[in-house]
Amino acid sequence: MHGEYKVPGGKLVVVDVEADDGVLRQVRVAGDFFLEPDEALDAVNGALEGAPVETDAAGLAARIDAALPSGTVMYGLTSEGVGVAVRRALAHATDWTDYDWQLIHDGPQSPALHMALDEVLTAEVAAGRRPPTLRVWEWAAPAVIIGSFQSLRNEVDAEGAARHGVEVVRRISGGGAMFVEPGNTITYSLSVPEALVQGLSFQDSYAYLDDWVLGALGDMGIRAWYEPLNDIATDQGKIAGAAQKRIVGPGGGPGAVLHHVTMSYDIDADKMVQVLRIGREKLSDKGTKSAKKRVDPLRRQTGLAREAVIERMIESFDGRYGLSEGKVTDEELARAEQLARTKFGTPEWTARVP
Repeated sequence: MHGEYKVPGGKLVVVDVEADDGVLRQVRVAGDFFLEPDEALDAVNGALEGAPVETDAAGLAARIDAALPSGTVMYGLTSEGVGVAVRRALAHATDWTDYDWQLIHDGPQSPALHMALDEVLTAEVAAGRRPPTLRVWEWAAPAVIIGSFQSLRNEVDAEGAARHGVEVVRRISGGGAMFVEPGNTITYSLSVPEALVQGLSFQDSYAYLDDWVLGALGDMGIRAWYEPLNDIATDQGKIAGAAQKRIVGPGGGPGAVLHHVTMSYDIDADKMVQVLRIGREKLSDKGTKSAKKRVDPLRRQTGLAREAVIERMIESFDGRYGLSEGKVTDEELARAEQLARTKFGTPEWTARVP
């Protein structure tokens, strides 16, 4: 069995392994990481040899840490990353380059239709009728998007939203509320086969699916990292938040993962705090007293136009994994428009958690 894992912000770890009588055998770890001394690699392989196949990534990492020679230095590599690569091998996980990726970047669409497209396109990937897809959104109106399990009245100031003409919609994924305005935010979705994240914990899958974005930001001169569970941050503050939803395949078979991210390009922080109810506890756990200081826009950090930032992000993805131009099919659009009318645009769905 063969597994690969790109350590977020680090290097590629490759594991070849056999399973015999419920334990790992013939473990061979490789990759483009740096490791000193040389014999540390033998120690890593030896630590994994004989481990029960049900051992999770943390347990495998503990075995490795206990076996490493004193003074071992890892660069671009972590014991946990090796453990994840082993779990991905055992789960027969796929790799980004196993797929023909499709890009969808259409004109502005309503907030409710964006919610519906996420559901429809990811269901199509789960059914095997659509290739893995990167969709870049364009917003037709300002909006607040609340998480699937958030309380509407606790998160949104209805009076402030009405005053600023901000539409409120609820997405199918969990996580927190996002404030967006046309031209001031960058939003994208990844609809991917579940096999791509096999062997990853829920937490690890977030950073794994956004590693290409960290690379793109780095090429634009921004050193960014993931703050668990779902924030992309720099030393200037948070710049993006991610959310996920797993969709089961037909007949309960292998499904797909929806992973979507909203990035702050040039957010109007004054308007944001008039529309969102941001509790003191949420602010305190981010180490700041001001909601305005929690988000630092990409416009200031890059000095680039929004369109240029998006172009560089797409180029980064294409350079890593390949990407062809695609479109929403007529059938997909018809289903999404119906969902927007009957679900995402209805008060019953938006206020399902009052």
